[in-house]
Amino acid sequence: MSRAPELSPLHLIPALRSHVWFASCSPEFQEALVDRSRVVHLRSGDRLFSHGPDDEALCCVLSGALKVGSFNPDDESHLLSLYVEPYQWFGEISLIDQLPRSQDAMADGPASVLVASRASLEPWLNRHPQYWRDVARLACMKLRVLVVMMEDHATLALDQQLARRLLMTSTNFAMNYPMSFKRHLRLPQEYLARMMGVSRQTINRALKSLAEEGLIAVRYADIELLDIPALMRRAGPVNSAFIESLKAMEATADRSMGKGPTPD
Repeated sequence: MSRAPELSPLHLIPALRSHVWFASCSPEFQEALVDRSRVVHLRSGDRLFSHGPDDEALCCVLSGALKVGSFNPDDESHLLSLYVEPYQWFGEISLIDQLPRSQDAMADGPASVLVASRASLEPWLNRHPQYWRDVARLACMKLRVLVVMMEDHATLALDQQLARRLLMTSTNFAMNYPMSFKRHLRLPQEYLARMMGVSRQTINRALKSLAEEGLIAVRYADIELLDIPALMRRAGPVNSAFIESLKAMEATADRSMGKGPTPD
């Protein structure tokens, strides 16, 4: 495997602020994180990290996409947990608990990733312990998303789960800042089926049903959201506590970016 690292320029910061967690962090932490990172370029099939001990800490996709899950080297099968696209952050769990990685991260086509190693980031965090809370906030927000998805899987019909998953993917799992919807999803149906725990045939039928209603258009490795308001109605109301947590993080991002009032 060939990986070409390079120094990370600070001019990445404005683009990275399109993720609400990064935007909600203080400028000092934003600059320290980027300054202690490097950009890694991956070819299709390259692994950013594998399960087990690894020095890579916080990572953020800059271009392309990564498949995160468990790979079986014997038959090359893959249990897909996440499909990570720009500008999603990941890797914080092992930074917090200092335990080995539980999953692998592999490039799905050419990709570039911003990587802060544990060796470069952890000493700075230990000298500025107040910013460990920011790392914890990233993990907590992901946990809230996971709980909502688990509730959806246990209580909702597949078509409603699918509508929610498409909207979540469109909004970078509700992390876009400011909140916005991406109409074209670069998401192969096979990956969508794996992440939702159903067969490809089942997900194809559910996508076809939404397409026949005019909500989406399905093409090879592309799903276009044609009627987002109607898709939101199909998805139904989202957990109110989750919505409030998103609003709180957006308000923190507004204050960090100088857009909102500063609390007394």
